[in-house]
Amino acid sequence: MQRPLCCLLLCLLFYAVSVSAQKPELPYTTINFQNLNDFKPTGSNWKLAGDVFYDLNKSGGGSVKSGTGILVNDLSGKSKDHLFTKMEHGDIELELDFMMEKGSNSGIYLQGRYEIQLFDSWGVKVPTPADCGSIYERWDESRPEGRKGYEGHPPAQNVSKAPGLWQHYKIVFRAPRFNEKGEKIANARFVKVIQNGVTIHENIEVTGPTRSAAFQDEKPMGPLMLQGDHGPVAIRTIKYKAYAIEPVALTKLQLSAYDGKFKSVDELASLTPKREMPIDVLAHLAPGSKDNFAGKITGTIHIPRSGEYLLNLNLRWIPAEVNPNVRNGAGELKIAGKKLLTINTEDGGTASTKVNLEAGDYPLELSYYKNFGLWYARSNDILLSVEGPGFQYTTLNQIIRAEDPVSEISLLAKSEPVMQRGFVNHHGLKHTHTISVGEPGDANYTVDLAKGEFLQIWRGDFLETTPMWHGRGETQLSVPLGSVIELSGKPSLAWLADKNAAWPDSSATYTNLGYDIDKSGRPVFKYTLGTANVRESFASTDEGRKLSHSFTVTPGTTVTGQGIWCRIASGSDITELPNGMYAINDKQYFIELPGKEKPVIRTTAANTKELLMPINATNNTGTVTYSIVW
Repeated sequence: MQRPLCCLLLCLLFYAVSVSAQKPELPYTTINFQNLNDFKPTGSNWKLAGDVFYDLNKSGGGSVKSGTGILVNDLSGKSKDHLFTKMEHGDIELELDFMMEKGSNSGIYLQGRYEIQLFDSWGVKVPTPADCGSIYERWDESRPEGRKGYEGHPPAQNVSKAPGLWQHYKIVFRAPRFNEKGEKIANARFVKVIQNGVTIHENIEVTGPTRSAAFQDEKPMGPLMLQGDHGPVAIRTIKYKAYAIEPVALTKLQLSAYDGKFKSVDELASLTPKREMPIDVLAHLAPGSKDNFAGKITGTIHIPRSGEYLLNLNLRWIPAEVNPNVRNGAGELKIAGKKLLTINTEDGGTASTKVNLEAGDYPLELSYYKNFGLWYARSNDILLSVEGPGFQYTTLNQIIRAEDPVSEISLLAKSEPVMQRGFVNHHGLKHTHTISVGEPGDANYTVDLAKGEFLQIWRGDFLETTPMWHGRGETQLSVPLGSVIELSGKPSLAWLADKNAAWPDSSATYTNLGYDIDKSGRPVFKYTLGTANVRESFASTDEGRKLSHSFTVTPGTTVTGQGIWCRIASGSDITELPNGMYAINDKQYFIELPGKEKPVIRTTAANTKELLMPINATNNTGTVTYSIVW
């Protein structure tokens, strides 16, 4: 039954949100780690802590600080119980942070049945179904020896971090489906698994519970299970969105099509449409329409549950980067006569809003126009995406004018270092004079040659170059294929009066002198910093587990009262660890320093931390070397 308009207007509360590069979304439900009330009673091995330390170099070297916020599996006693949530789920979108002890093994089981492996796989070159990120194998004792395990799925690439560092999973899981008789009609499916920002699985079916599951049957619902009998692991920030099956749906769609050029969608109210037609998807399907058209689509939107909904509208003929003074289109979306979304050229073709809706059916009206096409925004598709209570973020109509598929053009580093010049996005800004270097050990990095800035590191495969080498190469971007850590991007070296002087955002005295290629095929960057001559180099060490970063500096004429300092790292926090290493930015990566000289840890005016080391010249030459470990 269609809900009366007056009732809708009483319950329709909305507010616009700004459009950003990230997809807007509704909030997650978070499992409470201030106590264990969200979990079923379990053994004494599961404890809460305020902080945890696992030694990079040895198993059994962990320690915890009292407090809350982190869940730790401590196997120092006799208890080795699994941990189950009170919450039971079907379809779910799940995120969590985890930290592995050296050599440790654990797992998280969706519905207590289907395992994503937690394992210390740091540095593994060819991952197996037993490594971190794998969908663990099923097991059948009746099968021949060597074939008892089956249907295991290793991650697409190994992007696991070192023991003692926080890692992240995002898991989108679709529960098995059953008919009214309780018979299974569709297998469980891992729709997507993302580890440390890299997609490692997509659309993997699981025909039944994996090995060591808590339950051997299959059900529509089940709890999360954290494995407790294998090895130490720390968990924090488990959050989720649980989904029901009933969808948001569009029905009774009708298109009124107009020809010509337009300045506003308001013009359509006084015009007679050139043609009217029923349609079955949200699209401008009028024959012969390419440019110079407008449309008004009316229909009904079904809202399955009451609550807050996110609406996101995209008119794909309006590109994200366009001259706002050259308007090639616009649009607006109304529900029950209430204008919720408006798109103008300066919006980049996309607008979002959040709105509270009661369950029911409501009239929908979408008006839009397109005056001309742009060669880099050829599509005439209209995309309306929705997320709501129990409803996953979904585009209600898929693209129907898909462009020709393009195979990924990738550049890999196999037996020797590989260098690639190009543009790179860093903290949302495009850097145009960069060089990225891929190491055979899968430790990769990018440097801005124009500014002398160390931009990013990543573990895994090297670069996707499709945006550079396909067609006209519009964006010229090179995209890392592995798990990226973006660094601050400030100069690595600077002249400072003392250890308390503020670090500059840029260096006016920096002059790029290019780079040499050493005997191993790696670049050695050359530049001057005022009167100082600098040679900067990187090298993958410990079979790709570490990236060594070195500076050799000839100070030249000393600036009175100043010395050259190296800014090794910066972050929200920097902590010296019991093993002598330094944990950076909430254990995002480690810094390892040779020798006995202690760096300076200081607090900036912005209340962040910096790790500095003076470069003291001996015989007119000073050096600093450190390793990034992640």
